[in-house]
Amino acid sequence: MKEKNKLLLMIIAFLGCFYLPVELVPFRNPVFESLALVRWYAREHVLFCLIPAFFIAGAISVFVNQAAVIKYFGAKANKFLAYSVASVSGTILAVCSCTVLPLFSGIYKRGAGLGPATAFLYSGPAINVLAIIMTARILGWQLGLARAIGAIVFSVVVGLLMHLIFIKEERNRQVNGDFQQGEAGEARPLWKNAIYFISMVGILVFANWGKPQDGDTGFWAIIFNLKGAITIVFIVSLISMLVAWFKKQELKDWTAASWGFAKQIMPLLLAGVVVAGLLLGRPGHEGLIPSWIIAKAVGGNSFLANFFASIVGAFMYFATLTEVPILQGLIGSGMGKGPALALLLAGPALSLPSMLVLRGVIGTKKTVVYVSIVVIMATISGIIFGTIME
Repeated sequence: MKEKNKLLLMIIAFLGCFYLPVELVPFRNPVFESLALVRWYAREHVLFCLIPAFFIAGAISVFVNQAAVIKYFGAKANKFLAYSVASVSGTILAVCSCTVLPLFSGIYKRGAGLGPATAFLYSGPAINVLAIIMTARILGWQLGLARAIGAIVFSVVVGLLMHLIFIKEERNRQVNGDFQQGEAGEARPLWKNAIYFISMVGILVFANWGKPQDGDTGFWAIIFNLKGAITIVFIVSLISMLVAWFKKQELKDWTAASWGFAKQIMPLLLAGVVVAGLLLGRPGHEGLIPSWIIAKAVGGNSFLANFFASIVGAFMYFATLTEVPILQGLIGSGMGKGPALALLLAGPALSLPSMLVLRGVIGTKKTVVYVSIVVIMATISGIIFGTIME
């Protein structure tokens, strides 16, 4: 199939999801929830989350110097610097588990080591400043603090464990040079490339700036009210740079690379969203697994309660900030403090859609190990936190 036909087919599929007439479905759960989640995902996350992320990933693969990626994130990079940068990236990006995937794929295929890349993969959605603040204000400062510390520690430990477990494969990968080639953009000054990337990250961050609590008139609320104007400024700046600084061939290469990420990731994400909605429904609604079963299973602070919370969090799709009101309802239904933290540490960083995509990037074995590490660490953290809070 020609690339134009693939693009047309993807656009038709997206519009079908965007305008999906779910209100006409004569029956409700769980098929209705699956379709409704797909429409919600298409409307809320594709245009302003995934598409900017695809273009950033494409820019990384085309314009970022491969030697620089290997120097700072490769196998021989300074470990303290690599993991420090990767572990706090979420404070800047504030993306969900699906939006971070193109960015992860971009740096990984460009030469980043598995350890720093997976540290970035976890931290991107997990260390969200606004989400942590909301957690502290709504669910208590203890849970907010535990989430902040746990997410930062998790990103480093997960990255280090992935590096150690697959160290032989990583060494072979570094030797064989299984990376995307092409050094377009090297002739452009570094400061121009930096401003170019900052403009795209600015679009991604401010276009998706989360809505603050009702009655909040602080910094986050001010930015939320101005996010449209700020986003437009970044878009205009980006267009001006593309016209003034970039050659026609560079733009073609960038578009082709971004399209490559879209082809690889979008179909799997939508399939994962369909399945996740079928099983667990949307936030506040039920799928095949009733919410009362989840609430009952995560009471107390037993190993099974924390493990179940980690598993549910790992497979359920959480958009940025939606985990807080969901947990508020679950805690009100009897969920323990330990399982609540376990879900917070596993949920935002993982989802069934992200697992399907991740498998296509790093393979089944690495994906299973990554998910297992997060679930196990979340379970242990939940047990420890629950014991302290008793």
